[in-house]
Amino acid sequence: MKQITEDTNSWNESIHETNNSVVTEFIFLGLSKSRELQIFLFLFFLVFYIGIVLGNLLIVITVASDSYLHSPMYFLLANLSLIDLSLSSVTAPKMIGDFFSKHKVISVKGCFAQIFLLHFFGGSELVILIAMAFDRYVAICKPLRYRMIMCGNVCVGIVAAAWGTGLLHSVSQLAFAVNLPFCGPNEIDSFYCDLPKVIKLACTDTYRLDIMVIANSGVLTVCSFVLLIVSYTIIVLTVQLQRCPFDRSSKALTTLTAHITVVLLFFGPCILIYAWPFAVESLDKFLAVFYSVVTPLLNPIVYTLRNKDMKTALRRLRKQNVNSIVRS
Repeated sequence: MKQITEDTNSWNESIHETNNSVVTEFIFLGLSKSRELQIFLFLFFLVFYIGIVLGNLLIVITVASDSYLHSPMYFLLANLSLIDLSLSSVTAPKMIGDFFSKHKVISVKGCFAQIFLLHFFGGSELVILIAMAFDRYVAICKPLRYRMIMCGNVCVGIVAAAWGTGLLHSVSQLAFAVNLPFCGPNEIDSFYCDLPKVIKLACTDTYRLDIMVIANSGVLTVCSFVLLIVSYTIIVLTVQLQRCPFDRSSKALTTLTAHITVVLLFFGPCILIYAWPFAVESLDKFLAVFYSVVTPLLNPIVYTLRNKDMKTALRRLRKQNVNSIVRS
């Protein structure tokens, strides 16, 4: 009888330890288990990430070095490129390195750091895109007051507000999630730590936290997207109604097209990831790749290929470099 009691106590202690075991790392399932496909994806995303780094750095350097681009629109564009570069760097390097890892793991602290940085840069980019829409609204609808409204202090304040909003958004997302208990499954069906997927692994009821994430990220993203679409619609109608010279009207519409394209590329995946109620695993992975790798590369392409001022500035920068090499 004593032996049975001891065995029962031992079993209960074992169950208690199992239920209270602490997860110290998460395992990424990645994009594919096929070795051949992983090699292809490695090369594919490596080229994309190199393009992201070079493209966005080129925009930042061009705007900083060319005095003709020292205007509010290009100041905001340089900050957008810096955010895109940072946003992609949070997930892309690890994803690329994990293609040759048998065990794609990340520590719990590293996972939450990744979530924090993703929402920090994502929230900052959201504000920058709204600011760029406001800049074009003032430039087209109130041209005589443009210099007064979009002065240097206002631009610096907008950028500071963007980084501050990103920080506030990120902290509010993690305020409750960081203390969640993880004692069971630790596999994430993705290549990076996404807050909704991580929450599902917690050993507690996360219904309220799920609602908070939707209210914070989903509603904020949808409302901002609607605001931007309405704003650009008003701007386009203003351009059409104003009797401007053809060259000026064409330039304004070209710039607006680039801005609207970037807005659609950024907000489309965000809305489907955080606000769409019907999750599809394969679609989620595609959207995650598009959001973290493809969009940061398309942004500099859109702004350089569809912007005459940027192309002219790039030619000037190239001539300056060639002349400096010849002189040396």
